Amino acid sequence: MKTSINFKAVKSDSETHNFRKKTFDYIRKDLTSKNEYWQEQKIADRIQKIETYCKEKSGRKLQKNAMPVREAVVVIKENTTMQDLHNLSKQLEEELKISVFQIAIHKDEGHYDKDTNEWKPNYHAHLVADWQDLETGKTLKHQSFHYSKMQDITAECLGMERGISGSKARLEAIQFKIKKEEEYLKILEERKNEIKKELSSEKFEELIIKEPDFLGFQRMKTEKTLMNMEKIFKVQKAQLLKNKTDLEAKTKQIAEFSTKNESLKKEVQFYKSKNTTLLTNESVFAVEKKKYLDSVMNTLEKAIQFERLKQPYLKVDDKKQLIDRLSKISEQVSKDNNISFSAFDEIFKNPNNVAQLFTLLRFGIDQNKSTSIKDTSLKTDNQTEQKEPEKRRRLRR
Repeated sequence: MKTSINFKAVKSDSETHNFRKKTFDYIRKDLTSKNEYWQEQKIADRIQKIETYCKEKSGRKLQKNAMPVREAVVVIKENTTMQDLHNLSKQLEEELKISVFQIAIHKDEGHYDKDTNEWKPNYHAHLVADWQDLETGKTLKHQSFHYSKMQDITAECLGMERGISGSKARLEAIQFKIKKEEEYLKILEERKNEIKKELSSEKFEELIIKEPDFLGFQRMKTEKTLMNMEKIFKVQKAQLLKNKTDLEAKTKQIAEFSTKNESLKKEVQFYKSKNTTLLTNESVFAVEKKKYLDSVMNTLEKAIQFERLKQPYLKVDDKKQLIDRLSKISEQVSKDNNISFSAFDEIFKNPNNVAQLFTLLRFGIDQNKSTSIKDTSLKTDNQTEQKEPEKRRRLRR
């Protein structure tokens, strides 16, 4: 499967749509329960902080035509998890300074195939991102190669094939249209030949109605003959159309199965190769293990933050309560992201990880005490420029 990501200015009704705050006539309500949601902050609150930071950092108001918050629709697979999208968000922030603060996975949109009436799901995710450059206070400025890099990062993080570039896509679209026209011409040619064959056969003679005239000679009755021919042509046309529809449906199914089969073959080969490397190279195994556990830890932190955002004033001080809540959240994260619980056991072996998670459970993101750490960063920019990547991650929390 191919994926792509394309950020545009966020819409005013984005949260209503993404978090299903009302029903829509183009979704399947019976599948809405399969959707997943995560957010660090509401869009309106984020924009307010961006505007404040821009004024304090640059001394000017944010330009009216700026797009400080943007949204992307990302094509995903059926088994893409929230963990995969958190990994993608992390890469976008580290490499392109794009900070994602809302994610919605939609599995309730799609359409019914007009030929087979089969449901064709449109699996996708909405990523809402902060587009502010923390060094200048203004919006991020990306070049064309940055957008190309964005596509590479997305494909790598989601384990999918990269979408094709715009020029190639246009060329393929033109070639596709030419092919369709050629196929249609072929059908017309076959239809013409069949009609010719019918007309030159004995059946054509049977269509001609002759009756004796007043002198006794057999004469063709034009009106009745034309009616006969019209009937047979209608039957032929209907049959041809039916054959065409059946052929198209079967061809489409064969193409879909072939594509899926090839994709699965590539995926199996990739994992075989990766498993061989992991089993035979200790250093690679150690690096991959750390990378995976960091990803699980990041996903668990995000899940805790989201829970605290939904219940900002909930007090959790008792150690037993902390352990119970951490266990429940971990179980849910394990279930939603297909993570083995042995990964959580590894994380909990480290007392620093447990202390960090307990702190998040107790306090979450303290919106009242802190001026956003953006404000704090103004006083310490000169002293901590070398630590900007780390600071940027803390800023968004």
